[in-house]
Formats: sequence, structure tokens, C-alpha cells
Amino acid sequence: MPEPRFVAACIQMRSGRDPAANRDAAVAGLREAAARGAHYVQTPEMTSLVERSRERLFQVVTGQEDDPTLSALREVARETGTVVQIGSLAVRAGDKVANRAFLIDADGAIVGSYDKLHLYDVDLPNGERWRESATYTGGACAVVAETPWTRIGLGICYDIRFPALYRALAEAGATVLTAPACFTRQTGEAHWHVLHRARAIETGSFMISAAQGGHHEDGRETYGHSIIVDPWGRVLADAGGAEPGVILAEIDLAAVADARARIPALQHARPFTVEHVGRSGADAR
Repeated sequence: MPEPRFVAACIQMRSGRDPAANRDAAVAGLREAAARGAHYVQTPEMTSLVERSRERLFQVVTGQEDDPTLSALREVARETGTVVQIGSLAVRAGDKVANRAFLIDADGAIVGSYDKLHLYDVDLPNGERWRESATYTGGACAVVAETPWTRIGLGICYDIRFPALYRALAEAGATVLTAPACFTRQTGEAHWHVLHRARAIETGSFMISAAQGGHHEDGRETYGHSIIVDPWGRVLADAGGAEPGVILAEIDLAAVADARARIPALQHARPFTVEHVGRSGADAR
């Protein structure tokens, strides 16, 4: 029996401070993707709100059960018969916020959710300083979600810099890996494409990541370039820099078996220890 095929879409957005406007943009993108033949549609990280002010964030964020974007996208998934991966929503979690992804099936049911494992606490050369841990609570569990075609490994943005996570997802049966993002322009220009191609090549998997792009109301600038990469590291679709839009590509899962047969790196991994050699300090004199 031939491996399944499906059409995947990424919605590139420029979410701002108005959750209702962001929700409407996501719904419109989902409807466009479905009309163009998509079976699976992914939105970016922070689909419903891009807000760096902790005070402003807490004024509008709700619990999962009350989130209007989650409700709206569940309804549109059901209406259009598409599987939807919400890249993430900001969801109230006690005195902090969870950066939470959702996979929704074609009946509008939530198949599973994933809280971003790795929090973005960095100081960039251009002076940008990010401390996600001050506002967000990190997840503790990796997630592989079932779809009608294959298993999808859920990741979010900064997670892509941790190859052990993506290897673990692939070893758990995922053939499609994801990192929907709100990537800064500076780091995106340097690393976005190479990170996606590397994770795809290392695991022999498709990488699919919707992204935020452009200048946002809270002052940040994101890189865009929503992307779909095949298991051999070839870019199948790229949305470009700043403009919102929808990209699509056919996902032929036979390419996964082919890539993993050519380079069976997942099978060849061996346990090892690290040995320190040589002398340092006073012993080196």
C-alpha cells in the first residue's frame, strides 16, 4: 500500500494587541487554505496575541476553556473538515501564562495540547533582551499527536534549537515535525532556514512551521518565512519575509521512508560517555 499524501498549509500572520482582530485573521487564513485544498493547516506561535508587556498580556489573556480563538478555530476546522494545529495561544496558568499549542481534528475536537518546553531567555547583540520565564511557565512533556495520515511532533519556536527534542519526537514515531514561531528578525536571518533544514535532515522528517512576520504593535520585528521542508532538506514552500499569507505543499510520506533508508541515522545512534582528557590549571605547569 502506498504511503499517504496530504496537502499542508502554513498561515503567516502579523498578530498584534487585539485578540479579536488576530482571531479573525486566523479564521480567514484557515478558510483560504481549506479553499485552496489544504487538509492540514498550521498557524504561528502566539496566534491570538503578540504582546511583550506582562501587564497588558494579563489584562486580556484567559483560561483555555474561555479562549475565543481556540473556540473559533475549532468551529472552522469542523466546518471545513481540516486538521488544524494552532501554533500556540497565550493561556492563563495560575500566576503565569502557558505558551500552548493545540491539535484539532476535522470534527473540531482537541486531539492534544503541548506547552512550550524551552523558554526564550536571551540577550541579543542588537540590544534585544527577552525573558520569557518571567511571564511564561515551561512545559514538561514532549507531545506526538495522531492525525489521519501520520504522527506529528509538536514544538514551538525556540524548541527548534534543541535537536534532542526533535530526535526524541522522531524516535516516538513522528514523521512530521513542527516549530511554529514568533522568531526575531535578527536570529531568523542568521539561523531560521538552517535550523529547519538541519532538523529535517537529522531525523528524515518533514518540518512544517508557520511564523509571525513584520513589525508588530508591541515594537518587536519578526522574521516571517513560514516554511515547509522535506526529509532530504529541500525547501518545498517559503512565505518570504514580512507579509501575511498562506503557503501550501503536498506532503508525500513516502519521502520519509526513502530518506531514512538512505541515511538511517535514527537507527545508528549509539550510547556513549564523555571523557575529559589533558590537564588544566596548576597541574598543567
